Amino acid sequence: MQSKLCPFVVAFSLLCASITAGRPTSHLKRFEFSQAHMGTMFRIVLYAPDEETATRASQAAFDWVARLDGIMSDYRETSELTLLSQKAGSGQVKVSADLFDILCISQAIAARSGGAFDITAGPIIQLWRRARRTGELPDRARLAKALALTGYRKLHLNRQTQEVQLDLPGMQLDLGGIAKGYAAHKAVAVLQSCGVRSALVAAGGDVFAGAAPPGEKGWRVKIISLTADEKTEECLMIHDAAVSTSGDAEQFVQIEGVRYSHIVDPRTGLAVTGRSRVTVVAREGAIADAAATALSVLAPTEGLKFIDEERDAAAFIIKASDDGGLQKFFSRRWAGLTKVSSGSAAAF
Repeated sequence: MQSKLCPFVVAFSLLCASITAGRPTSHLKRFEFSQAHMGTMFRIVLYAPDEETATRASQAAFDWVARLDGIMSDYRETSELTLLSQKAGSGQVKVSADLFDILCISQAIAARSGGAFDITAGPIIQLWRRARRTGELPDRARLAKALALTGYRKLHLNRQTQEVQLDLPGMQLDLGGIAKGYAAHKAVAVLQSCGVRSALVAAGGDVFAGAAPPGEKGWRVKIISLTADEKTEECLMIHDAAVSTSGDAEQFVQIEGVRYSHIVDPRTGLAVTGRSRVTVVAREGAIADAAATALSVLAPTEGLKFIDEERDAAAFIIKASDDGGLQKFFSRRWAGLTKVSSGSAAAF
């Protein structure tokens, strides 16, 4: 699961989602806005007839993201998510429609990924956050206790009553691996409700694109290189879809010669080791975000099987091998995506 981005990680995340757009038509102009939310910088690029329309629409989208942050943050003591976790072990709790929606999506992905993505991993994530601060591995006894509190089967959803139950006191939910992708998608929907069809929202490594810019086939989204040795620069050209990139280029800790990622395996309680980058394209922002996290945990063959079973989703995985080389893995649908390399459109 992913954790809150530090300031130096924001710069990395912006590189993950470096966006360029085509030349606007005469009646639509390009506008760009940015605000900090959910521990990262949300960037909106849109085409509108005038500045007033653009400003009004972007602010409505930012307001919606801020509202979701107030519901889904595990850092805020008063967020709905935090208050729900505090009631763990006390029976069913009624929650808002937005929170229930993302919990339903999360549970579905947890089941399909065999627990590689699991929002109940909050206690484990807390221990590894401390490990990155202190440079010391989590205490084994505490890790075992946190692992006992983790498991998506300990979270129950009642769709008829919109109630949630966490089985054990001390359980803690963490939506860091799905909330930004979910919010970026919702933000584009808000922009469209304001009459802005051609828009893109980038939330760190999570991007959702609406209709293509005027005169273009899609939005060009850069995929950051895993290492400085990579010679090629890849981009995707997308519209009405999400792209999420997950990796450990900045968020990691090296302890006793081992590199531990900020992403943890909820099934073992251990942080992922080794260098990797996962890029997922999907129709929904939440799916792309959560799947990128799951594929960072799963072995490449398992991850590609998982993503091939998802509707309208594709993935590209790069892992650094022990000898310094790079291993590349592609899902079946990746070959059908329209890519842009060195500024020239090409179909792979």
